[in-house]
Order: sequence, then structure tokens, then C-alpha cells
Amino acid sequence: MTDVSGQTLAARHAVRAAVAGLAPGSMVLVATSGGPDSCALAAAVAFVAPRTGLRAGAAIVDHGLQPGSAEVAAWARNTALRLGLAFADVCRVMVGSQGGPEAAARDARYGCLRERADHHGAAAVLLGHTLDDQAETVLLRLARGSGARSLAGMRPVDGLWRRPFLALPRAVVHQSAEEVLGMIGEHPWHDPQNEDPRFVRVRVRMAVGTLQQALGPGVMAGLTRSAELLRDDADALEDLARQAGQAQVRVDPDGSSCDVRSLAELPRAIRTRVIRSMCLAAGCDPGALTAEHVWAVERLVSAWHGQGPACLPGGVSAERRCGRLAVHRPPDRESS
Repeated sequence: MTDVSGQTLAARHAVRAAVAGLAPGSMVLVATSGGPDSCALAAAVAFVAPRTGLRAGAAIVDHGLQPGSAEVAAWARNTALRLGLAFADVCRVMVGSQGGPEAAARDARYGCLRERADHHGAAAVLLGHTLDDQAETVLLRLARGSGARSLAGMRPVDGLWRRPFLALPRAVVHQSAEEVLGMIGEHPWHDPQNEDPRFVRVRVRMAVGTLQQALGPGVMAGLTRSAELLRDDADALEDLARQAGQAQVRVDPDGSSCDVRSLAELPRAIRTRVIRSMCLAAGCDPGALTAEHVWAVERLVSAWHGQGPACLPGGVSAERRCGRLAVHRPPDRESS
């Protein structure tokens, strides 16, 4: 067997750990773009899958946003097959505009990958996000004033999605990609949009480089370590909030309600989570419900001075009724 570098061994070990526990014979799908992260992942999965009793294929999403995208997708498909995956599907998607170009492309991509996973009966979809991607995600969300759950970053395992490389630096993954593609006489494709400062993610990447120059190379690892710690905290708080909600929230015909005094006795971090759950259950769009909305409802509990209802997305409103906080949906959403 051909000797490989420590970088490629690290990629294989990361994949082996990520798929541990999947039943023998399970199908795993690799999200592949032709870029270095996903090529390194495809090669590692192609090596690990047959040695762990798994089946593996690839899905290539063509967003159609750049000239020559179909040719890149065809090259990525051929490369995935040459690396040893059993099949590789190319999916052309229509990218909308909701949430901005990056969010719209992401929604289209994940929708396509989920459809391909359902088609093939895949137990997991493997994504090529690296430690650097995690750090950039945390920094971006920190700048936006996000809470602990958002700052916890991407999960290594999140339902269908698995991210084997979250603990590996981008440089390690890219070195592995150059090596494994070099074995078949190829080089990874580098997306020119990854250098375009019009995109928020690119600007964040540039900012991280500035931080590393100012604070040292440990910035990336520090941000990802913070994400891991916050993930534990967020999980614990959400579990406590779920228990409190089950014990105290009463489902009403037009939404739900909770005793104000009982809510006020909860720590604020748990109280706001219970309130957010009540808002979502009443019909608020999770993407439209902001921290400011939740705080407005929370003030009906902690800073009550006779104010009127708090207006929430989707026509939902919250008010105090006879010593209870009531969150109710608009008439056209009421249960029959």
C-alpha cells in the first residue's frame, strides 16, 4: 500500500471516527464541490467506507451561479468516481433570493443534499467543514450579537449531517487534498468566490487573518474551543428550559400561557428560552423571531408596568392575562 502523509492519515482517522456507530451496510453520502475540503473528504471516505462495511457515494450541487459551473460539476463527479466512490450525482438547483445570496445558496444546497440522501437511503451526509470554518462561523455570529446556541457553532453530528473535519485545520485538509488528487493526476478546484470580498464569509476570513497577526496563531483553536464549551452550556440550558416548559406552560385554544410568577422565579437564561418556545409554538417563524422580540415578551414578566401586548412575527402577540403570560396566534392560525 502506498504510504501517505500525516495530513491524509488525519483525514482518514477523522472520517473513521465520524462514521463509527453506523450500521454495517449503511450508505453515506459525501457533499462534494471539487474544492480541496470536499475532495479530501471524498478521498478519505472512499478509503474508509469499504474497510468499515459502509457504502459511499457523492452528491455534487451545481448552483448555476458562475460561468462554467456545469463543467466544474462534471469534473467533480468524475473525480469523485476516480477517487473510489461508488456513484456521484450532479444536481442542478435554482437559487432564490430570500435571506441574501449566501443564505439562499446554502438553503438550496442543503435541500438538494437532503433529497439525494432520501433517494439513496443514506444514513448520513458528510460535509467538509474544517476547524477554520467553525472559527469563522463563531466570529461572524459573535459580531451579530448571537446567543449561546448560535455561538456554539456547527455540531460535528447534527441529525443527518456529519462534519468529520471540524477539528482539523484547513491547511491540513488542503494538504491532504493536494496529495490524494495528485495520485490521480489532478488538482482541487478553487472557487473564485472564496476570494470575493462581496461575500460576508470572505470578509470574515480576511478578518480572522488580521486577528491571527495581532493575537497569534491560537485564535482559530480558541474560537472553536469556545464553541465547544458554549455547546455544552446551551444543551444544558435548553434541557432545563424544556423541563420548565413541560411543567409550567399550559396549552390554550389560541396558543399557550404560563403563570407569570412561576416564570419570574426562573433564571433569565431559562425564562427567555421558555418564552421563545412559546412564541415558536404559537406560529412565529424561527428565522424572523429575534432576541429583541423575545426580550419584549420577557419584559411583560420582569418589567411589567401595564404595557400593552408585544407584537411578534406572523401576527403572533403576547400579553398578560389575569396573572398569566399568554402567547397567542392570529385568528386564521387558530386550531379548528
